[in-house]
Amino acid sequence: MHSWGYDDHNGPARWHELFPLANGDRQSPINIITQDVTCDPTLQPLHIHYDPASAKVILNSGHTFSVEFDDAEDKSVVRGGPLCGRYRLRQFHFHWGCFDDHGSEHKVDGLNYAAELHIVHWNSEKYSSFVEAAHQPDGLGVLGVFLKIGEHNTNIARITDALDAIKSKGKQSSFTDFDPSCLFPDCLDFWTYPGSLTVPPLFESVIWIVLKEPISVSSEQLAKFRSLLSTTGAEGVESCCMQTNHRPAQPVKDRKVRASFF
Repeated sequence: MHSWGYDDHNGPARWHELFPLANGDRQSPINIITQDVTCDPTLQPLHIHYDPASAKVILNSGHTFSVEFDDAEDKSVVRGGPLCGRYRLRQFHFHWGCFDDHGSEHKVDGLNYAAELHIVHWNSEKYSSFVEAAHQPDGLGVLGVFLKIGEHNTNIARITDALDAIKSKGKQSSFTDFDPSCLFPDCLDFWTYPGSLTVPPLFESVIWIVLKEPISVSSEQLAKFRSLLSTTGAEGVESCCMQTNHRPAQPVKDRKVRASFF
């Protein structure tokens, strides 16, 4: 196993061979069992301010595609909820499955959504860089948004229109003037728990904020996600599409999941 991925030979069931933390005590994603959730009235509302000008590039990592932001200053930040202080926007990316009936990483009472958006922030009040923050228990704050099959999403269309320019692994293209809050549902009720990155190196440094309400995406738009290549497209290399890139739910263990709503 030379590198991690989502195939049988290098997928999530084998990640622990290279990354022992895969069997850690606060791994993500999880199945959120609503009857076990505690409503916490001390949780503050989320305060989100994103500067569209901080969006810079869209790129194909071979595992997903991401939109990267300028995080040299607190131009785009989230506060409130379970977070202490400012968390600066770093990037967002998606996870999906082979078919429309599954693909989200988190589940709710065993329910799969079609896909999941992760908006990644780091604690700029306590740490000097994303890399430093990623090693700390409170270093990262990730907003998770479920996607369900429904109407064509005009905000996601801006993203899918850019995917042809980053068809193969390693490609990137300019992507500017975009406010990720346009990808949020109207209701910002959320669940929160201490967890991890859902991709290697699986650092247990994430305060998860999973929004209760999903947003819609069309089947055709999700098909566009799957059309991306996990390979470089180099001559002599067999092309492989990114059919699936989600990690199964991990054991909750003794963690508590809190809700911002009754």
